[in-house]
Amino acid sequence: MKLIKNIVCGIFILFIMGGFSLDKPIAPPEFKWYDWNEGVLKAKREGKIALIDTYTDWCHWCKVMDKNTYTNQAVIDLINKEFVAIKFNPELDKKYINGTDTLSGRQLLGALSGGNSSGYPTTYFYLTKKNIMYQEAGYIEPVKFESILRGIVAEHSKQ
Repeated sequence: MKLIKNIVCGIFILFIMGGFSLDKPIAPPEFKWYDWNEGVLKAKREGKIALIDTYTDWCHWCKVMDKNTYTNQAVIDLINKEFVAIKFNPELDKKYINGTDTLSGRQLLGALSGGNSSGYPTTYFYLTKKNIMYQEAGYIEPVKFESILRGIVAEHSKQ
C-alpha cells in the first residue's frame, strides 16, 4: 500500500511539475538593439540599413510599438537580415557622434529630422549605401511595418 501511495505521489508531482513547465511563456525571438554610436558604425561597416527607433520613456505608443511591432516574427526576421536596429532616446543626457560632430540628443534629433521632429515614436531609416534618410512617424502596426521594411530594403538594393 505504501508503494502505491509513493507511486501515485510521484506521478502527481511529475504531473504538477510538467504542467508548470508547459505554462511558462516562451521568450519570443528578437534582435539586438544598439545605441547610436555603435549602431551607425556597424551599419556602415556591414553595408546594412540603420533602423533608428526614436522614442521616450513616457511615450505610450512607443511602448505599444515595442510590444506589438518589434515582437512580430516577420519584422524580426527582416530586421535581423537587413538592418542594424538602433534605439535612440533624445531625452537622455548622452553625447552622440555624428561624423566629426559630437551632439546632444536634441541636436541629433534635429539632424535626423531636418529640424522637423514629428513626435514619438518616429522610425528613421538611414540607407548607408546611398547616404539617404527616410522617416516614418507614429505607431506602425506589424503588417504595415513589414511592408515598409521591404520597401526600404528594395530602395537600398537599387543601384
